[in-house]
Parts: sequence; structure tokens; C-alpha cells
Amino acid sequence: MKDGNKAREKEGILATKVFALAVVFFLLISFFPTVASAQTREVNLNWVAQAIKAGEVKAITVQGNDLLISLSDGTTATSRKESGVSLLQTLRDLGVGEQELANVNISVQQSTDWSGVIGTLLWVVPVLILVILFFSLMRQPGTGGQAFTFGRSRAREITGNRPQVTFSDVAGVDEAKQELEEVVGFLKQPERFRALGARIPKGLLLIGPPGTGKTLLARAVAGEARVPFFSISGSEFVELFVGVGAARVRDLFDQAKRNSPCIVFIDEIDAVGRQRGTGLGGGHDEREQTLNQVLVEMDGFDQNTNIVVIAATNRPDILDPALTRPGRFDRRVALDIPDLRGRLAILTVHSKGKPLASDIDLERLARQTPGFSGADLENTMNEAALLAARRGKTKIGMAELEEAVDRVVLGPERRSRLLTPWEKKATAFHEAGHAVVAHALPDLDPLHKVSVVARGVSGGHTRLLPMEDRRLWRRSQLAAILTFAMGGLAAEELMLGETTTGPESDLEQATRMARKMVAEYGMSERLGPVVFGHREEFTFLGREVAEGRNYSDETAAAIDEETRRLIGEARNQAREIVARFREELERLAEALIEKETLQGEELESLLAGVRLESEQPRTEQGKGHELPRDVGEHRPAA
Repeated sequence: MKDGNKAREKEGILATKVFALAVVFFLLISFFPTVASAQTREVNLNWVAQAIKAGEVKAITVQGNDLLISLSDGTTATSRKESGVSLLQTLRDLGVGEQELANVNISVQQSTDWSGVIGTLLWVVPVLILVILFFSLMRQPGTGGQAFTFGRSRAREITGNRPQVTFSDVAGVDEAKQELEEVVGFLKQPERFRALGARIPKGLLLIGPPGTGKTLLARAVAGEARVPFFSISGSEFVELFVGVGAARVRDLFDQAKRNSPCIVFIDEIDAVGRQRGTGLGGGHDEREQTLNQVLVEMDGFDQNTNIVVIAATNRPDILDPALTRPGRFDRRVALDIPDLRGRLAILTVHSKGKPLASDIDLERLARQTPGFSGADLENTMNEAALLAARRGKTKIGMAELEEAVDRVVLGPERRSRLLTPWEKKATAFHEAGHAVVAHALPDLDPLHKVSVVARGVSGGHTRLLPMEDRRLWRRSQLAAILTFAMGGLAAEELMLGETTTGPESDLEQATRMARKMVAEYGMSERLGPVVFGHREEFTFLGREVAEGRNYSDETAAAIDEETRRLIGEARNQAREIVARFREELERLAEALIEKETLQGEELESLLAGVRLESEQPRTEQGKGHELPRDVGEHRPAA
């Protein structure tokens, strides 16, 4: 299809060039007589007769009533004779003899009526312009071809004989690949399934957060089956005119039937598949007609039509029930954020073809990236390659990979941001407070890195190294994270004698987590294991628009008091820790002011004595929490 578009584009450009040359040609033809007349003098017949007698005239060319006179000195002149009168007779009457006329070459040429030519051009040229514009529009890709073909499908076809993405290029979604292997087997050997009376699902719905590889997995299915692959976005069906989307759906499925067996992939199907008859202000005729046509086309598949429709969305809750009923998109394949093993597999896939240094530890990098999607991990490897090239290295090292993680999470370093000595000191004490508290608490993961270099909107960050991924959280772990968030505030109060605006994000995240512990997780002894409040969202809008209260004002006051109590307890514990290990706090802050970033053995040596007496040695079992997104985002995944 791309080759055809390029050919049509070249034809349109060639037609435009031909038209431009034709216009220039006609203009030159109409312009040259004017130029010639401007360079030739005009004389009367008496002068011509005298010149002939003097032997100064070599030739006379007669064009109707116009005379073009060539003189002996190489110049020319023009004149006119009376209409209907012979030139020879006129010259004889003016006294020119026969011998003198015999010395002049008199010839007659058919005259050109330039006024007629110009008049013809005045209506021919506009017609030519309209014709050429029409054909150019019809042939131009993206505009002309679509100017009169609104109902044509915009799907992009990838044929089965081209190099394809396969399952070996997809990692971290093993369960999803197993589900889709049946589809590949059906497309390769449909008779094996029909012999047992089995019917492969007509539609598969890929569900997952953005960046988890839904489109990549669909392409891998087509690559494994070696069949044509039609890819289109749900938004490409909807147009201004009602009925265009339905026509495009019909055209898409007609193409698919002609290329059967094949795969039709509709990305972001929620653009046309939202539930009908909901929302604020009524329905949408164009979108609903498009959805109706999709439903009809999927019902039209017979047993011998080897077409599988794969759709992707991250909002399955807003899809119309008729779209997800059995017989249509009746199989759901969920893709989630990869776990530790999945991240390691994804990093291994994206590291192929990249020169890696001998100190690379992809498992350690996978531990540093909880919550990363497959797209985030690919971006991390690409950022590391760019950093290595920028630094003039021939191989990607661990330093570039860890820097790439920071860039993806927080953004690039902002070393141009000017800080006063006092601001840098306050930031160092703040981050040192987080680090001391994190190192002292037994329910937190090991401390990995502390930095006072500004990134994005944060002035510094403290990162932990998760030992494993986690889905369930103990109350003691959440309480430890609250204390960790209060570490920067406690250090500022102790070392500066007052607080700054630095802990703003810490307080926001701690307040949100404490309220969840009280109102959603049932972790308050006073209020008991009850969930307070419920969320409401409109399907048409697809987002949360209100949070209802199903509790009294007295309960609301109790929730506020419990939230305040949990944060107060965390703050008091953080104060005790930073006061107890004040010497280590000051030493760490001084090192941060000098070196700006600390990690590894150097960081461990500075905090070697920071241990609570009641603490048991850390074990890897049961550890791990979400990577902090900045200084204040020290919280587990909700």
C-alpha cells in the first residue's frame, strides 16, 4: 500500500510539472510577438518605396495586411498596407520600377490572429487547471484519494510474507501468549479444531494499562500465523458525516474476507465501542451506527471464514455489553504490569543488539524498576544507549542504565538550577532524613540511592531497592512507609529549627495513604474494618466524577482524627530516629553537599551504625514496595 501511495504521489507531482510547463509555453508564445514589435520600428509605405529605390530593402514578408521589412543593414521594420489592395500595385503606384522590385524578395505567409489565440487561452487555461487539480486530488495520498472515498477503510495491511514480530519478541506476558497460541493454531490448521467441533472465538479483547504490549502482542499473533494483518484505530472510523464510519467498517471486513485467513486488529476500540444510550446529553449517531455495523459484521462470520478480530483497550468497563457477549469479543486476555521475572525477560529482549559492558546486572536493574511497563523498560534501554553515545563510550554500562531509570522516573538532571548554599544544605538534610529513617526501619526495603540533584519538579530523591514485587501489604509496612515519608520533615525540624516547603509532596502522599488505611483498608481500631465512601463514574465520560459519602458527619470527623493520628505517630517516630542518629545524619548531609549523589557501599558505610535496638536483621522474604516516583511518592501501589 505504501508503494502504491508513493507511485500515486509521483504521478500527481509529474502532472503538476507538466501543467506548469504548458502554462509557461503558452505565455512565451503570446509574449514573443510583443517583444519583437517592441524592438522593430514602424514605417509608412512611402518610406518603403524610397528604401527600395535606394536598394536598402532585401526582403518583404506579407502577413495579411502586415509587412515585415528586412533591410540591408540587418535591421527590420514593419508597415501596413490597405486591406484588399495588392502590395506590388501599391509600390508601382509609388514609383517603384519593375527592375527595382525584382531585387526584393517578396513572400506571403499565413497570418496568425494572436487576439484569437489569447481569447482561446482565456477559457482553455482555466479548464486545464480544473482538470489537473481534479486528477491531482484523486491521486494524492491522504487527501485526493479520500476526497471522494469517505467510505473506504483506512486500515493498514501488513502481509504475511514480510518479516513479522513473533512471540520471541514479546516477554513478560506468558499467560497471554498461551491464550493466543490457540488463535495461531486455528489460523494455521483450522481443520484440526473443526474435526472436534470446536469453534475458535471470533473476537479477542486485549485488556491492560498503556504500554503493556497489547499492539505488539497482536502483531506477534499475525507474525506467528504468517497471515495478513489489518490494523486500524477505533477513532479512524468516526467522521463528521453520519454513516461514514459504518461504511468503513463494511469495507474493512470486505477486505478481510478477500484475504482470509487473516487478523483484524482494532486499537482503542472504546472510541466506538462505548456503551450506547448513556452519558450526558444523549447518544452519538455516528459512533452508535459504527458500533452497530461492527456487531453486524462480526455476526456475519460463518464457520468457513477464518477471520479473527483482535481489539485492545484499557477501559473494558465502558464497552457496550453487546460487544462483549459470547459470539463476539467473548474472550478477554488481560495484560498487567510485569513482575520481577517479566521485567527481567523484557530487559533481556530489548538488550539484544546493544553492546553491553561486563558489569551489567539486568536482574538488579529489574529490581529497581517495579511498576514499569514494557514500554517504560524499552525506553530505559534506549535512554541508556543514548547516554553512552553522548559520553563517547562504545558499550552501555551499569551507570548509564541506572541514570536512565532516574531519567524515566523523574526526568533529566537540572544542574543549571541555581541553589543558594542554605537551600542546598536544607535539601541535603531533608534527603538525609529520609535515608536515615529508611535505613533504620526493619519493614522497609534496603536503601539504594540518595541524591540532591534536581530532576523534573523534585529537588532531590531517595530511592529504595525492592527485594521483590508485592500485591499485599501489612499494616506495619504501610506505617513504616508513613514514617519514611516524614523523615525529611523531622530532619528539617531538628537541624534547621523550622520547616520548609520541601515536604509538600511528602505530606500529600502520606495524607492520602493514611486516609486509605482508615477509610478503605479497615486498619483503624477505632472505626473497625469498614469501607467508608463510594465512587461514582459515568460510563460516557469514562472517568471518576464524584465520590459519594455514605457516612455521617461524626464518622467523617472520626476519619479525619484517625488520619491525623496515624500521621502524627509516624512523625513522632521519625523524630526519634533522626534525633537518635543525629551524628550519622550530619555526616550523610555533609557528604551529599560535597558529592551530591551517594549509593552502594559508600552510602552503606556512612549509615553503618544506624540500627534500632529492637530490629531483627533484614531478610529478603516479604520485602519490596513500589519505586518512589519522587521525594514524596513513598507509597505502595493502590
